[in-house]
Amino acid sequence: MPEKTPDIAALVGSRICHDLTSPLGAIGNGLELLEMSGSCGGPELALIRESVESANARIRFFRVAYGRSDGGQALAQQEITAIVTGMTKGSRISIDWAPDGAQARREVRLAFLLIQCLETALPYGGEIRVERIRGTWHLTGRGEKMKIEPPVWELLITGGEGVDVTPAQVQFLMVAESARRMGRRVQTRLGEKEIGLSF
Repeated sequence: MPEKTPDIAALVGSRICHDLTSPLGAIGNGLELLEMSGSCGGPELALIRESVESANARIRFFRVAYGRSDGGQALAQQEITAIVTGMTKGSRISIDWAPDGAQARREVRLAFLLIQCLETALPYGGEIRVERIRGTWHLTGRGEKMKIEPPVWELLITGGEGVDVTPAQVQFLMVAESARRMGRRVQTRLGEKEIGLSF
């Protein structure tokens, strides 16, 4: 049965990402014009370009993870791979995206939110693998040194009753809500050097 209650958080996320895309694009275009004119260059311009590329990659990721996701929409594999590659450029965390072909946007959204959850447990770096086997998504995060706060991870199932959440942990709250809207349940397995998630 379709969800009738508006997903306000997703609508806000979509609006913010939409409004930030244009000015970032304008900055990128301005940099291209400066490079073509040859009026300036050097490490300063390279740093600005790198920052714009990083911001664009994050906006694309956030647009999927926090934006509105209608049931029938799909994302092409090329687009997903480009987003994941852009997000991990220069990062200590690598993401191995294994699912082939286009995927339902709402499922990719939940996978992206779970990727962000895994990132919080890998402050010193590590690797994240995403798989889809017979309709079930499996995410595995591995790192030699992990930081796990059990009460926060319980939010993936409970949805946040009685737990204080910081802005950096908001994805944990959104996972439970997103899974509920999809009629799915997130399973968690917390280890010393590995976390397994599935839905």
